[in-house]
Amino acid sequence: MKRKICVVVTARPSYSRIRTALTAIQQHPDLELQLVVAASALLERYGNAIGAIERDGFVPAARVYMVVEGENLVTSAKTTGMGLVELATVFDNLRPDAVVTIADRYETLATAVAASYMNIPVVHVQGGEVTGSIDEKVRHAVTKLANLHLVSTAQARERVIRLGEEPAHVLLTGCPSIDIAAEVAASPAMDFDPFQKYGGVGARGDLSKGYLVVMQHPVTTEYDGARHQVDETLYAVKDAGLPVLWFWPNVDAGSDGTSKGIRVFREKEKPEHFHFFRNMFPEDFLRLLCGATAIVGNSSVAIRECSFLGVPAVNVGSRQQGRERGINVIDVDHDRTAIAAAIREHQRRGRPAPDHLYGDGQAGHRIADCLATAALTVEKRLTY
Repeated sequence: MKRKICVVVTARPSYSRIRTALTAIQQHPDLELQLVVAASALLERYGNAIGAIERDGFVPAARVYMVVEGENLVTSAKTTGMGLVELATVFDNLRPDAVVTIADRYETLATAVAASYMNIPVVHVQGGEVTGSIDEKVRHAVTKLANLHLVSTAQARERVIRLGEEPAHVLLTGCPSIDIAAEVAASPAMDFDPFQKYGGVGARGDLSKGYLVVMQHPVTTEYDGARHQVDETLYAVKDAGLPVLWFWPNVDAGSDGTSKGIRVFREKEKPEHFHFFRNMFPEDFLRLLCGATAIVGNSSVAIRECSFLGVPAVNVGSRQQGRERGINVIDVDHDRTAIAAAIREHQRRGRPAPDHLYGDGQAGHRIADCLATAALTVEKRLTY
């Protein structure tokens, strides 16, 4: 009998991180995929990830609307609670043999708690990593709730074991988002017009002589500083003199401040070389990055996929603090002068060599094989 594997996708980044594993699970003879799409992955204003999911041929077994509007600390907590309630019902209906939850968002915690209390084995992808803000607390909490750990790096594996997990249940698979980067690296040419294909708002600049990609999210533990932080990045990239392709932030506490900063800047400065997008299909986004002068902001894509692709990255602030990184990254504070200087430094250095820190492009298949063969049980023998 096939194992029923329920994978919960709750946000735009989560889908790109797990997509190749979804394909491998769907194609595996011993597995049955139960895909649950939830939270901001269902909402147009945060990129309409459900559109990409369906475009790729996946049929959700359930959709869970759980986002409480407001984008502040209270609504983040309430969204987690709403997710716990709604996902418990979904799991009761689907009766999976295991639930897969991804990375470190608050919806990830809701998924793990619901499954744990229902005695369903929890499989955690991308545990054991270190970052700034509350994400690290969530990730480590999910580690303690999980029964099987599929980690991206050797250092992450060691950290999960030090947290008290059985070494036999902590498996190094690599990061599945690198699988897509590997496909793009084999054919990196941008064979589409991003303005025509994805619309957006702002100038349609000439990208032939270089451009910046910006993706900056609010930091939950620095909620009150979101407006100031995005202002520093906006004015730094404005003065760089290159076309700027800016992507909308995640649905996190503080994203109202980030979004307001972008809108006020747009009205006040009327920048002639900025274009704002909500989302792109993962392959298109990575091809866009391949041609960029640099990526600026605080997204993990700058640390993960861009290290594999050799794309220069300016990592701003504390959101990725402590995460393993390659030679493509320059770290700076929320200071427009420092951000601008890091962009110039990358222009001086040129493109770095690719770094396979987060995987070799085969993680999806490894994850499916682990799910088919690993002992899935709710029992845990913790070692301290």
